[in-house]
Amino acid sequence: MKRKFSDRANWRRILRKSYTCLSLDGDDFRGLVTFYRIHELREPLWKEYNGKRLCLADKGFLWMQHFPRGEHFVVTTMFDDKGKVVQWYIDICKTQGLTDQKVPWFDDMYLDIVVLPTGEVFLLDEDELEEAVQSGEVTVREAEMAKKTAGRLLSLIRNGRFRYFTLSLKHRKSLAERVSGKELS
Repeated sequence: MKRKFSDRANWRRILRKSYTCLSLDGDDFRGLVTFYRIHELREPLWKEYNGKRLCLADKGFLWMQHFPRGEHFVVTTMFDDKGKVVQWYIDICKTQGLTDQKVPWFDDMYLDIVVLPTGEVFLLDEDELEEAVQSGEVTVREAEMAKKTAGRLLSLIRNGRFRYFTLSLKHRKSLAERVSGKELS
């Protein structure tokens, strides 16, 4: 199981970035929201889904992460340099936490869900989860929790009830004033 940190301090592709973390305790969301703005990088990051090539990281891109309190998932919304959503990436996780330096982290459970603005949905890395169970890195019980969480989220997405699509747009806009400088503009 890999621990992932929201500030991506070891991401060698990135040469210059800005990063902010906010704690929210409102009616529509309780948890942490992070903003990772890419200012300079060695080379863009590209990914292919169903034969379509998408740029996920480039100069001016913003990655916003929602760490909902008490949940077994983290939602990353990737915005391009024009502020348009490139994709939502949902990591299924065992636990979430905060470092002494107040950087959110999560223990990745391998399963991921990608949702494109076109409405296409992909469940990724089921094979990696099974390999982790076979190697003893993940227990059968942990794997069942990951599958159950992914199933619940996929059902919400299919039924148009996954609120993080609209919440990410709302938070990008409403939290801009709380984030220093022109990081989100």
